[in-house]
Amino acid sequence: MKIKCLIIDDEPLAINVIKNYIEQIEELELVKTFNNSIEGLNFLKNNTVDVIFLDINMPVLDGINFIKSLENPPLLIITSAYDEFAIQTYELDVLDYLVKPIEFPRLMKAINKVYKRLDATNKTTIDNSKENPFIFVKIDKKKMKKIFLDEILVIESLKDYLKINTTSGRYIIHSTLSDFTNLLPERDFIRIHRSYTVAINKIDAVEGNSIEIEGLRYVIGRSYIDEVKQRILNTSL
Repeated sequence: MKIKCLIIDDEPLAINVIKNYIEQIEELELVKTFNNSIEGLNFLKNNTVDVIFLDINMPVLDGINFIKSLENPPLLIITSAYDEFAIQTYELDVLDYLVKPIEFPRLMKAINKVYKRLDATNKTTIDNSKENPFIFVKIDKKKMKKIFLDEILVIESLKDYLKINTTSGRYIIHSTLSDFTNLLPERDFIRIHRSYTVAINKIDAVEGNSIEIEGLRYVIGRSYIDEVKQRILNTSL
């Protein structure tokens, strides 16, 4: 199955460069191109892609706010003429940041990251058919570890890796917090910060802008606090 790509850029020449590169890579399929992010956002309401090549400086809705508006973003590769947004986009789980003019070898380096990320995601599977659902995660080159969902306490982002804290141990896997959180049942887990996803039923206390799980406090991000408190309230009813 090919990797579906989307290009959003207000410069026709920049679109053509990425488009030509994609056409040279057999594993990639260009689904659509847009010269503004509003049209791209509307497209994503009813369609899914694996990767978005996204410019930052665009009219009406810039790339940063476009990313923030996505509930379940695909993999994101920034294509910008400016490098000053790199740190800001890194905090938004962007996979790579390409500075124009983009050479083919540099784009291939980004695509290799896509391969690795999707491979890691595909090797992480949840079995919900049992009474006690579990997930298999790859914890080293050869070993797949079974983790029961009801044992998970906190999942912590470590850049391109995650630390999964459970009642029986801690495990490091290669994935992003967004990708892994999307695999978990929404009714049982909630993202509280760009660095943390937690099991709702493991939350022992809520105080101000933080929660407590097994004696440890975790800060709730400002953009998450309303949803977190509402979800916890609804769960306790």
